[in-house]
Amino acid sequence: MNLNQVTIPSIHVEKATAFYQTLGLQLIVDALPRYVRFKCPNGDSTFSIHKVDSLPNGQGISLYFEEEHIDEYVNSLKQKGIIFSSDPEDKSWLWREAHLYDLDGNHIILYKAGNNRKNPPWRIH
Repeated sequence: MNLNQVTIPSIHVEKATAFYQTLGLQLIVDALPRYVRFKCPNGDSTFSIHKVDSLPNGQGISLYFEEEHIDEYVNSLKQKGIIFSSDPEDKSWLWREAHLYDLDGNHIILYKAGNNRKNPPWRIH
């Protein structure tokens, strides 16, 4: 089995589209104002956004995007006006993470995990 895509809800798909393009995702399906789909810059995964009249209640969705050069990437996004809730920092689970939120309140974690993404020292063998 292979994960094809993740789809998130948005009240303003047009604004969300511009936000995720700023993060570096490449628009591959444009069915505005109701739906868009992106190709991630690396790998085969895709990401889509669909129009909703109201957002779900609760904590919402967390999206993880891995970036090899996390500190430089975060600095470049800040220069483009992206606001972060936390700068890159090393975590106890051996990932380096920076946190932000999209326009609909979805939590985005930009991270660098390297081999620890799938093979942390505590992995079950």
